[in-house]
Amino acid sequence: MSPVSAISSPLASLAARITAPNGTPPLLSDIGKVGASTGSPTGEGFAKVLDQLVGTVESKQAQADAVTRNVLVGNQGQLHQSIIAMQEASVAFSLMVQVRNKMVDSYQEIMRMPV
Repeated sequence: MSPVSAISSPLASLAARITAPNGTPPLLSDIGKVGASTGSPTGEGFAKVLDQLVGTVESKQAQADAVTRNVLVGNQGQLHQSIIAMQEASVAFSLMVQVRNKMVDSYQEIMRMPV
């Protein structure tokens, strides 16, 4: 097993847990399939995947806010459900930030290459 596959394995399992509210497949696992499905080198597919990732994070945060609000008002729900929803939103946001950091690092590395 290479060091890269050892790192990507935990990320793949984490990405499998973060899904959009409408039940679409995990977003990060689709990155490799985007070019094959569209067949166009324009990059629109990758932008769509990133847009879906941001939408997933936003929906997780909105869901956590709603559950927490219900707990605070006393309508329904329990405290542990609120904490779990907040942690899911936090992990999704952290994953999105790490993906962004890796993209910026990759861009900077490409810009440093001699032509």
